[in-house]
Amino acid sequence: MKVRIRKIAIHVEETHIEMGREISPPTRKAVAAAVIANPFAGAYQEDLSELMDIGAELGELLGNRCVAALGIKPSEAESFGKAAMVGEAGELEHAAAILHPKLGAPLRKAVEKGASLVPSSKKMGSPGQVLDVPLGHKDAAYVRSHFDGVEISLNDAPRAGEILVAVAVADSGRPLPRVGGLTAAEAEGKDGLR
Repeated sequence: MKVRIRKIAIHVEETHIEMGREISPPTRKAVAAAVIANPFAGAYQEDLSELMDIGAELGELLGNRCVAALGIKPSEAESFGKAAMVGEAGELEHAAAILHPKLGAPLRKAVEKGASLVPSSKKMGSPGQVLDVPLGHKDAAYVRSHFDGVEISLNDAPRAGEILVAVAVADSGRPLPRVGGLTAAEAEGKDGLR
């Protein structure tokens, strides 16, 4: 493993009641985050391939942790997302290097398939700041019921020379969805859109 991990945190959120209505089964989201050393903190680096390789490692590790935290089979995952927050000695491109070129394929393997683009966000922040992780249907981006998100914050991360990297997986869409559009049951998952 190339990545230097200081800490891993896993959070599971279940919604049982929404607007006074019982949600059965409850909607569930898991987010797994790793606090890692930023090898390029404090200095400009042209070649970011080391961060890209770290992204691949974290996609597998964090994706598997989310699925395990939900207690589901990979095929039962319906949504996914990713996000990264760099500390003040880093730059947004460091977050992009982790998230985009290589993190997606191992995350897709962790949730079995995943034809859709993985929604993502990146930001610069400080310890305790909230990182929002967007969620979308793993196989069909047009499934509106699965446009969602989950947040994570750690009181001591990211420090200046660190990156907080998070992956989220959900076993359902939002509770009580009713904005129309393609449903999860109608999705074919062939083109990543429908």
